[in-house]
Amino acid sequence: MAKITRALISVSDKTGIVELSKALAGYGVEILSTGGTAKLLREAGLTVKDVSEFTGFPEMLDGRVKTLHPKVHGGLLGIRDNAEHQAKMKEHGIEPIDMVVVNLYPFEATVAKPDCTLEDAIENIDIGGPTMLRSAAKNNHDVTVLVDAADYATVLEEMAANAGCVSVKTNFRLAVKVYQHTAAYDGAISNWLGARLDETVAEYPDTFTIQVKKAQDLRYGENPHQSAAFYVERGITEPCVSNAVQLQGKELSFNNIIDLDAAIETVKEFTDKPAAVIIKHTNPCGVALGDSPISAYLKARECDPVSAFGGIVGFNRIVDAAAARELTSTFLEAVIAPGYDEEALAIFTAKKNVRVMQVPLLAGHLQTGYDLKRVVGGLLLQGRDLGMVAAPDCKVVSQRQPTAQELAALDFAWRVCKHVKSNAIVFTNADQTVGIGAGQMSRVDSSKIAVQKALLPIKGTVLASDAFFPFRDGVDAAAEAGVTAIIQPGGSVRDEEVIQAANEHGMAMVFTNMRHFRH
Repeated sequence: MAKITRALISVSDKTGIVELSKALAGYGVEILSTGGTAKLLREAGLTVKDVSEFTGFPEMLDGRVKTLHPKVHGGLLGIRDNAEHQAKMKEHGIEPIDMVVVNLYPFEATVAKPDCTLEDAIENIDIGGPTMLRSAAKNNHDVTVLVDAADYATVLEEMAANAGCVSVKTNFRLAVKVYQHTAAYDGAISNWLGARLDETVAEYPDTFTIQVKKAQDLRYGENPHQSAAFYVERGITEPCVSNAVQLQGKELSFNNIIDLDAAIETVKEFTDKPAAVIIKHTNPCGVALGDSPISAYLKARECDPVSAFGGIVGFNRIVDAAAARELTSTFLEAVIAPGYDEEALAIFTAKKNVRVMQVPLLAGHLQTGYDLKRVVGGLLLQGRDLGMVAAPDCKVVSQRQPTAQELAALDFAWRVCKHVKSNAIVFTNADQTVGIGAGQMSRVDSSKIAVQKALLPIKGTVLASDAFFPFRDGVDAAAEAGVTAIIQPGGSVRDEEVIQAANEHGMAMVFTNMRHFRH
């Protein structure tokens, strides 16, 4: 085990640093420090030796050179049980440094500021910090390295239990964390600078680096012969499946996670009323609004109760006992919602295999993030599909104006359609899906399937299409089924033909000028 006798402490984020330093001083650890950290520790009553005194070399170049010195890196890299290393260290007056506590200049926070200049960004690229971290991490058998305040308590507990020593196992874990941290740090720098190679800032950088952390190993992937794991991005604040907490149930599967994502992203489209969605193979098979979670769920299930069996249910409101009782009356894989009351959780315990997932309280979509799609040998990177045009704001292209009730239904249908696989056709009334056709090679086939799947009357409903109608046949089929209004992106060379079909049938039609392909 590594005995801590000397620690070098230099941090930008000073969370818990005074408490850690006081505890180290209690073990007789000599503390080396620099700049603001040294000042803070001295003000806290601690004895601190400046790194410049330790190295015999002054800080210079506006503080850019202070820890880049053989006495620092020799003290970190010298192997304690290597006689040749020890002889060289003694020859050159290099004393060992057994602990490094460093976190880096706040580059990401700096560049997130709207007024950040290139000069500001460059000045917040840490050089000495990553160098010390890497030196300490490389010699982790002998050196303890701390880059995260969350690890301070663990190290102090080990020192308390082992007469001021830290185990090799803990040191290795901390060293791995260092390389993960510096990789993310360098990735943020290369992403930001790589978008600024020309006079204008590129939307997508020259190279793209992302770091995700493993949340859990999975039993298998989409199929049992495929291995899998679930990784999440750092610092996720938007309510989503990646920061959901599992309250009960069987272990999540690969497919569960994909469907849970589809469920919560769908209900985030609705904020004014309780909403429920039932997902099967990433597609909604029923979506509805209601006065309560249970009324929304019953209406959603009514759309397609056969497909709902074994599905995943999402809510945008806290689930109460009434909804929980109904949910547990049939077989479901999982439920995801922003919360559950105590009675609801007690009811779910009777179905111990049902995965009950809770996300932070929903606040809609944050306007951030990328959507990544993997292809063999490459990666497609795009902005997330966060666009949404409300039906009342759309262009009416038909002779007849939609009624207020039709506009409400069109708005609901359009929000649902966004989350249905292309080609997507959705029949709805103002608060309930009636028929959904998804993932077909032609839009007419999707329309036929939506009609075929409809258990509720289609007459009097509206229709949403995720992309334009290439021919009038889709409009003719919708009119024959009893649809009174259509919302679609428009943009076909045959738009006039399609509009004429709507006029012939006395239908209202609005163009969104925005499509929602979902591959």
